Amino acid sequence: MDVEERLKLITRNTVEVVTVEELREKLESGEKLKGYIGFEPSGLFHIGWLVWAFKVKDMVEAGIDFYLLAATWHAWINDKFGGNMELIRKAARHVVDVLEAIGVERSKVKVVDAEDLVSDKEYWAILLKVAKSNTLARMKRALTIMGRRAEEAELDFSKLIYPAMQVTDIFYLDLDIALGGIDQRKAHMLARDTAEKLGRKKVIAVHTPLITSLQGLGRMNPDQVDEETHAVEFKMSKSKPETALFVYDPPEEIERKILRAYCPARIVRYNPIIEINKYLLFSRPGFKLVVERPEKYGGTVVIESYEELEKLYVEGKLHPLDLKKATAKALIELLEPVRRYFESNREARELLEELKKATVTR
Repeated sequence: MDVEERLKLITRNTVEVVTVEELREKLESGEKLKGYIGFEPSGLFHIGWLVWAFKVKDMVEAGIDFYLLAATWHAWINDKFGGNMELIRKAARHVVDVLEAIGVERSKVKVVDAEDLVSDKEYWAILLKVAKSNTLARMKRALTIMGRRAEEAELDFSKLIYPAMQVTDIFYLDLDIALGGIDQRKAHMLARDTAEKLGRKKVIAVHTPLITSLQGLGRMNPDQVDEETHAVEFKMSKSKPETALFVYDPPEEIERKILRAYCPARIVRYNPIIEINKYLLFSRPGFKLVVERPEKYGGTVVIESYEELEKLYVEGKLHPLDLKKATAKALIELLEPVRRYFESNREARELLEELKKATVTR
């Protein structure tokens, strides 16, 4: 695979790469590049996470030496599972199970636990250097990376350690590429700025889009919503099960949730059904969306690209209900390997059931 093919693979289905020029230069150098994503084991795996999970597959295929950082201590700071570290560890194993189910072979990635990192005094030496290189105000501004607002640090000082830890993770692992949703932008920019101050390697940031909650923006005007507000309040969240689709959901549940989802006619911005098509379904090579309709409403139509779908929808030639039904059917097909994985893997299934119970009772 040549440089251009690798570059295209790494950058497709992203909203931003900081910077493409740096990435191209790294690829052209011929050196082995190290990439990572830090995931917070905070619950069950919903389809919003599939966006970055598919990007992990792209990174591995592009020859990136890829690390999966189970951010267990970060989840502890962020009060996930009420701070129950045993459940946090199990949630981390669940994420790795799902990645394997979608085709990310465990032998092709390196799974690292934050608990291993923090056991090394060198990690804390780097963290102190990061902290000394930044102001309190800068750390507060970065709190949106953990789904928090700056003022929440007034009640829990540990929250301010989180951004510094994320930067330290990147430096400690000596990474070339940091992958994350666009909600992680502030952490990655903090890492790049701090690298300049400390004379360290500036990480290349690859940002994937967020999928909006199935309930949409509520009463908010889309023009009043920026990426930061979306990242904190309106992205699909496992903490609100009715507003999210989980990768293990049975077909009837997927169909029920999609049919009830926010999907305004002719509107594509912050429309979760449109986003599922754009970022998940049409991200697969050769995918075509089959919309079945009665002849009096135009009959069955086969949509061959996301651009075609958007054009038809904006022009009002595709009804929201017809789009929902077609999307549900295609998503059920996409998630079939995940359902089969959990049906056939007893250990993974039992872990999933335990986490389901813990999520309901906490």
